[in-house]
Amino acid sequence: MAINLNLNKNVLIGAAAVLFGLLIALGPQFLFKACPPHGDEWSQCHWSVQAVLATGIIIAALGACLIFLSDLKTHAGLTIGIFLAGIVTVSIPYSLIKGCSGADMTCQKTTFPILAILSGAVMAGAVVYMVYLVKKVKI
Repeated sequence: MAINLNLNKNVLIGAAAVLFGLLIALGPQFLFKACPPHGDEWSQCHWSVQAVLATGIIIAALGACLIFLSDLKTHAGLTIGIFLAGIVTVSIPYSLIKGCSGADMTCQKTTFPILAILSGAVMAGAVVYMVYLVKKVKI
């Protein structure tokens, strides 16, 4: 007995956004952690990671909306939101809050570059999906 999974593009795009959003939100917490506290104080990168947690949750939530909502014009708006959240995500560690000043710190060597790659993938995926939507829906 074969299982037939009819996954359309909207579900796949939404699932990818949820996955990347969760990686952005939870990755710095568990997988590619930022710098530990310095004595009794948290470093600046800790606050960047806390802010990125929020943007990752927003990306995941918008991705879930892509899965459950079917109107393609709504998808265009959600995709714009995902793209903008990707911009904010990459801006937090590099220009808004920043991180530790040392180039050899964990946040500068590992956490922030991985976040930049994930954010770039989110933004690129959003642009590709938006081009698809513009061609399909004539927005």
